[in-house]
Amino acid sequence: MATTPVPPTTADPLLRAAALRSIAIMADGDRAAFDRVIADGAVNHEAASEPPAARVGGPAGFHATALWLRGAFADLGHRIDHVVTDGDLVVVDTTMSGRHVGPFAVFTPDGDVDQVWAPTGRTFAVKQTHWLRVRVTDGQARVTEHWAVRDDLGQGRQLGWVPPTPLYLLRCARAKRRALRTPAAVS
Repeated sequence: MATTPVPPTTADPLLRAAALRSIAIMADGDRAAFDRVIADGAVNHEAASEPPAARVGGPAGFHATALWLRGAFADLGHRIDHVVTDGDLVVVDTTMSGRHVGPFAVFTPDGDVDQVWAPTGRTFAVKQTHWLRVRVTDGQARVTEHWAVRDDLGQGRQLGWVPPTPLYLLRCARAKRRALRTPAAVS
């Protein structure tokens, strides 16, 4: 049985551009950049273990995610490897890279600090695939939903989190104690 490719729509370039911009601004975009590309009420389905500020919908939540990542990782960037558009869904295959310079905390469902990885100074480059639903309203394309598939184990290995040395476990315990005293420092 032969398949016929679905022709691209006139919206495809707008959707693609918005999806790519939403990935790029994670590294250095200000709040206004997020307002331009993220829809009000947009949902980041990956925010469950992120700081409470990142769990809110819309540009504010996505911007909070970016600030959280930037607080832990310097030189943050995404190399775009592939982009596929299917209807209003844009899939962006990337290699994310950076350097671990600050404590990286993950949070419980209640928003409490769960685990903190102390900075190692090491660099990483890991594959990630971001799935973004993008809708066009009044000629403006904005992200309305985000999912991701990440190589967290590969990142942990490159950064020296896995397997941890006894000294690194001690550094993480100290970082967690500091984070519990001042949660804003890791949010």
